[in-house]
Amino acid sequence: MNSKLENTNIIFSHLIKTLQLVWSASGCWTAAWAVMLLVQGVLPAISIILIRQVVDNLVAVSGAGMNGTTIGKILTPVALMATVMLVGEFFSTSGEWIRTAQSELISDKITKLIHEQSVAVDYSFYESSEYNDKLNRAREGATGRSLGLLESIGSLMQNTVTLFAIATVLIPYGLGLPAVLLISAFPAFYVLLYISKIQYKWSQRTTTDRRWLMYYDYLLTNNATAAELRLFDFSNYYQNLYLNLRIRLRKEQFNLLKLQTLGRIIAAIVVLAMTGVVLAWIGRQVLLGILTLGDLALFFQAFSQGQGIVKDLMSNLGQIYRNSLFIGNLFEFLEIKPKIVDPPKPVAVPLKPEQGIRFRQVTFRYPGSNEPVIENFNLTLPAGKVVAIVGDNGAGKSTLIKLLCRFYDPDSGSIELDGIDIRQFSVKAFRRLITVLFQSHIPYYTTAGENIALGDISAPSSQAEIEAAALSSGIHDKITRLPLGYNSMLGKLFPDGQDLSGGQWQRLALARAFFRRAEIIILDEPTSAMDPWGEHDWLERFRDLARGRTSIVITHRFTLAMRADIIHVMRAGEIVESGNHDQLLALGGLYAESWKAQMESHLPELSV
Repeated sequence: MNSKLENTNIIFSHLIKTLQLVWSASGCWTAAWAVMLLVQGVLPAISIILIRQVVDNLVAVSGAGMNGTTIGKILTPVALMATVMLVGEFFSTSGEWIRTAQSELISDKITKLIHEQSVAVDYSFYESSEYNDKLNRAREGATGRSLGLLESIGSLMQNTVTLFAIATVLIPYGLGLPAVLLISAFPAFYVLLYISKIQYKWSQRTTTDRRWLMYYDYLLTNNATAAELRLFDFSNYYQNLYLNLRIRLRKEQFNLLKLQTLGRIIAAIVVLAMTGVVLAWIGRQVLLGILTLGDLALFFQAFSQGQGIVKDLMSNLGQIYRNSLFIGNLFEFLEIKPKIVDPPKPVAVPLKPEQGIRFRQVTFRYPGSNEPVIENFNLTLPAGKVVAIVGDNGAGKSTLIKLLCRFYDPDSGSIELDGIDIRQFSVKAFRRLITVLFQSHIPYYTTAGENIALGDISAPSSQAEIEAAALSSGIHDKITRLPLGYNSMLGKLFPDGQDLSGGQWQRLALARAFFRRAEIIILDEPTSAMDPWGEHDWLERFRDLARGRTSIVITHRFTLAMRADIIHVMRAGEIVESGNHDQLLALGGLYAESWKAQMESHLPELSV
């Protein structure tokens, strides 16, 4: 009992939130919509009364001949019926206009809410399967479900008004008739609720499966995978995975449809039996002369329409129940609260670091993992210096970047900037101090100039500043050779787009990072896509660009690391060696061994 009451409260809560959302998105249109529903709800009852008047008047003037009085008695209710029909048609046509306006505004509102929440949630959510399920459920038909819920509520309101109006017409013929109308719809209502609950549970259970389908579809259709798809000829493999999963989900859907069809047939049989009983009673009343032909016409129209309306009313309630279950996914997603937030009283962020950054006894493990990536970790990054961090894959280098950018907070310990825990700063203000080139840089499909300007969209930019950033990264010459220079569209996704090589895209991402004019520069494998000649050219520029700024370079390439003021060698979450290039070579440890091995592997490449 408590569970059912709790479910009812949740659905009612979703209903209220949806109405608030609808009103905030389209208040005036919603008011017009409510007025339209009220008028449309009353019109069927008026039509039924006018039909009885037409029939009774026909009987009254039957055999009286054609004259002004008889024609007037017939034409007056007919004219009124025509007026009612015109009003109904007007509101029906206007309704399409109103619903279109509502749907567009509500769709934009929901999309905006999802976009805002997607940006507001912590970075860690994107690395969680559970979060991706929640995002997919929220996006999957959120607008359609909201509009469906709105339509169901509207139909419920309109049908309720119509039902009360028709009940008012039927009550003089006996209180049992309205009761029969209600009871005849209960079987169909129960079937709808039962199937809706099963469909909702199936949808929740198969969310991950449907995300797999999206992933397989992406692999088979995306340009990023097109080359390997053809070269390694694994398209059939993924096609079979897609089809096998689709077949299983399709069978499950068909089983649900069979259950729904069977339930509806049983409900229809019950309705037919009850209707037969009522019609037999009406026939008896007519034969006994208790009812007139007008009463018969009114009753037939009222009971026929009323039964359909009650059925629709129960269907509306079922649809509201079903859509409320699904719209709950949207509200569940919107209620996710980020953990990386501003403190109650943020401390002002230093305009330029004077002391530097310090990791003090930092321990961190990723959510869902029991193994710490780093434990009791200590590291000092002096202000105004270029610091390189080298190490093998999985050493924890990229984790340091995520912690420093406050994508995550340490489980214990602290990260300090000029002696202040970075958790004491406003998140946005602190991140404004940092520019990063991530290892997986993003190719933005816009113009070359806009690509670079994205590094700092909060500040006005000049063409000279954009070109200066491009010169610093070594991409300026390539851009000037494009058909429209800095106004050239990049990427092949849109018309007239110009594609770049992997190294050129990386240089463009570097230009974007440099354009930010931040005091802390973090570069994760900044030359990984460059050839040795391109890397050497860029390294010559980097020292000038980094002068006076705090620079952190994560790299596997010792030709880049050797130019740093300080080099830290990281392994298994610990700093095992520190010093400059010459000091580490003299030490003869891990760095020296790796340097020798890397240089020997590059000798054939450099001699070509």
